[in-house]
This record gives sequence, structure tokens and C-alpha cells, in this order.
Amino acid sequence: TAYRRQRQMCIRDRGSIVQLADGRIKLLPFDKSDFELFLEISTCPNIMRHVSRPFTYEEAKSAFEVRSRPWSIESEEWLSLCITEIESGEKLGSIALKIVNHEAKIAEVGFIIRKSAQGRGIANSALKLLKEYSFSELTLNKLVAFCSVHNAGSYKLLEKQDFVREGCFKENTFINNQYIDDYAYGLCKSAL
Repeated sequence: TAYRRQRQMCIRDRGSIVQLADGRIKLLPFDKSDFELFLEISTCPNIMRHVSRPFTYEEAKSAFEVRSRPWSIESEEWLSLCITEIESGEKLGSIALKIVNHEAKIAEVGFIIRKSAQGRGIANSALKLLKEYSFSELTLNKLVAFCSVHNAGSYKLLEKQDFVREGCFKENTFINNQYIDDYAYGLCKSAL
């Protein structure tokens, strides 16, 4: 049950390696073994249609190298975490956090799930874990997220996790030779 999973949630800092887990999934920083999943997701036109144009192999390799670097609260880069199902060991997607304003303690979050794992509540569980870590361990004040106005799955998930739609940025992203409007979402620690 959801209550049981919530009780089992743990947040551990293993030295400089963060592991977040509940009874169903675990989140760990990217390592070399996660490249195949990253490549699969970032080169898939269907999955990437709301994010950007699909990467080439070389672009994916370069982006993965950046995303798998060690991370600290002072970092300017993304903390990229692989979402893994505990029971099967299957890698299901990724979720990431990037501090966009260190002084105001604001971080952007983003998530992407492989096609075979969509619709199973995986992103919901991962976002719940990352929210808890962000507010309790990193002591952030606000999380923000941006998604295409056409990406109902993402904005419904954000709303389910108490993010508030704060605006719409017209022609904010350029994907597949089209300007796309994006919704902006925010969640303040004080709202919890």
C-alpha cells in the first residue's frame, strides 16, 4: 500500500553518493551502467517529442558524461538519478535536479521514463522521493518544473504532487522545427 511504501522510504547519504528508496524503487546517481538506458531514452523520438529533438549517439554520450559527474549542493550541473525497480533490478528512467538559484534555494526538477514503464506510477514515486530529499536534506525552499503544454502526463503528475501552475511561457522551446509553449510549475516548501 502507499502508506507502507511511505513508511519504508529511506534517504541515505553513502559518503558522497545519495540513495533514495521506497519499497518499490531506488534512485542512485548515474554511473557507467546507466548509459544504455540514457541512450535508449534520449535517442527515442516518441519519448523525446516533448523535451527536445532526439540526440545522436555522440550527443547522448557527451550529455551522459556531464550528467554522470559527481554532484554536490554547490554544483551548477544536474544531479541525475537512475530510477531502478528494486524487485527486478530493471532500470526504468531517470529523474534529475539542478539548483538554478543557490541564494534563494530554488531547484528545477525533470523526469523521463522509458516507454515500457510509463503508466505504472514510477515517475510519481520518484518525484515523491526527490521532493522529500530536496526539502528535508538539501533544505531547498522551492522546486520548479517546466513542461510542454501538450505533455499532459507530466503536468498531471506535477499537479498530483502539489506543484502549482505558475504560468505559461509562449514559444519557450524549439522542438522539431516548431516553437512550443511551456507551462511553469512551482512548489514551495512552505506549501507542504
